[in-house]
Amino acid sequence: MRVILDNQNIISVDAMGGDNGPGTVLPALAQASELHPDVRFLIFGQEEIVRPVFDRFPILHNRSTVSHCDVAITMDEKPGAAVRRGRRESSMWQAIEAVKNGEAQAAVSAGNTGALMAMSKVILRTIPGIERPALAAIWPTLKGECVVLDVGATIDITPAQYVQFAIMGQAYARCVLGFSRPRIGILNVGVEDVKGSENIRDAAGILHESDLNFIGFVEGDGIGRGDADVVVTDGFTGNVALKTAEGTARQFATMLRESMASNLFGKLGYLLAYRSFAALREKLDPNASNGGMFLGVNGIVVKSHGSADVGGYCSAVEVAVEVAKADMAHAISQDVEEMRVLLENAWAERLD
Repeated sequence: MRVILDNQNIISVDAMGGDNGPGTVLPALAQASELHPDVRFLIFGQEEIVRPVFDRFPILHNRSTVSHCDVAITMDEKPGAAVRRGRRESSMWQAIEAVKNGEAQAAVSAGNTGALMAMSKVILRTIPGIERPALAAIWPTLKGECVVLDVGATIDITPAQYVQFAIMGQAYARCVLGFSRPRIGILNVGVEDVKGSENIRDAAGILHESDLNFIGFVEGDGIGRGDADVVVTDGFTGNVALKTAEGTARQFATMLRESMASNLFGKLGYLLAYRSFAALREKLDPNASNGGMFLGVNGIVVKSHGSADVGGYCSAVEVAVEVAKADMAHAISQDVEEMRVLLENAWAERLD
């Protein structure tokens, strides 16, 4: 029988998700507990695997419960099959359902992205006015941070869905990053109005006529430069951009480390500038900004990279804590409702 913890700061966790499952998840929760003493965890997974790891971290014992689930969704399982096989018996399903039932304020999983999205839609449903959820990521820039969505949930999107993503991204940037009026751009192959697909150009036309702070198109190098506070794109393009940026960051860090170690002067320079290099390494570490949120469902679900290390998964938990405190789902609902009539009129005028 599950014990519901008497605390409003509760995060439900799919302990079986990711490349290393409980071996990464449980140490990360212990780390997050040190950073956030007021947060409690509902941990779902196969108890014979979870419990031995859980027992190694006393800090979790008085602030967590472990609930046994028979099914663990594999990383290569198709979303439809995962929903059918894991319905109600899987750790992923149970973690999301805890949010629906009000037992937790947010759910975190490093599991199969497609399955997590499918289950989130089935269990939580989408916010009225939102056709498809989007996976949003916080992206480090030269000016601070920006929100990029979608980064892998929805491949083909319509002009209306681009606009819906822009509204959700605006709410996320405002509530989590603190922008009062976020600058919104659409990722495109050029900044000129004639560039891009018809869907992108139509979406830009609607956004130009809205009350959103739409600045136009943004090219790939403009994301890291900080040209916009919210960058809207489809899931295919966004995921490729994200993985490319992460790979480039790791490549640069490796090349810099090898270069500094190649000769005596390089080693001496590294020692003299150790703190600067440590700060640079932290900024380039993809794990430091790990944790994407599914925007558009009636609840908070945070997706961690499947390959995230302990620090990376802890970052995803911190995202869940932060967006739960910001009441993101409610903020998005309000923004969508306020923009609904305006956007419907703008779209109708373009069709006439």
